[in-house]
Amino acid sequence: MKLNRVLKYIGFLLLIGLLGFLYSFSLKRNMSRIVKKVEVEFLAGDNNFLTHSMVNKLLIQNDSSVKNQAKSVIDLYKLEKTVSKNSYVENAAVFLTIDGTLKSIVKQRVPIARIITANGSYYIDKQGIKIPLSNSYSARVMLVSGVETVKNVDEILPLLSYILEDDFLQKEVVGIKKFADSEYQFSVRSGNYKINFGKLTEIDLKFKKLKAFYNKTFKDQTIQNYKMINVKYHNQVVCTK
Repeated sequence: MKLNRVLKYIGFLLLIGLLGFLYSFSLKRNMSRIVKKVEVEFLAGDNNFLTHSMVNKLLIQNDSSVKNQAKSVIDLYKLEKTVSKNSYVENAAVFLTIDGTLKSIVKQRVPIARIITANGSYYIDKQGIKIPLSNSYSARVMLVSGVETVKNVDEILPLLSYILEDDFLQKEVVGIKKFADSEYQFSVRSGNYKINFGKLTEIDLKFKKLKAFYNKTFKDQTIQNYKMINVKYHNQVVCTK
């Protein structure tokens, strides 16, 4: 009899424990049925155009924030598409976690140059995609003029990439101007002289000539005597004072 009472008591405790577990599980599951919070994460890199609050404002469904809405009605594809369509976004992923968090991971576009045209100006990224100017941030990038069409932008991308991949050139070249004859001229940081680069041919060879000329004239301090340094001719650098 005593053993039966002990077994019943143990069974009762187990039942209470099971009911408590089921209640806790049910409560947790019910809580996870709604979006409890929204998180925005920016991937490593230059994140200067968008803030967390700006992205949060894009995460809208049914004219209101997705927070506290039922997970079952959240259209993740539509939200991701909305974020990705923003001009400052290169890539975006929007998803729901098990605990009811709606998370958005964003990679912002990084400007490499500012294109100045007759109708205004804009930035471009490494793929040549347009990035509008921002009221809150001004990127310190090369200024490019004389490039009026998408085709012109595509043509200049290899030149921009070459400059940006070279530590010295990246700091030295501050402006690029294209002329009607498709020749290019550079403005530089180290002096008031211009670099006449010519057409976009033999890019590597021309920059090697320019660097060799720089090494010599920086040492003897004669570079400031020139107004124009011309590297467009084969195997020579022609300067004018």
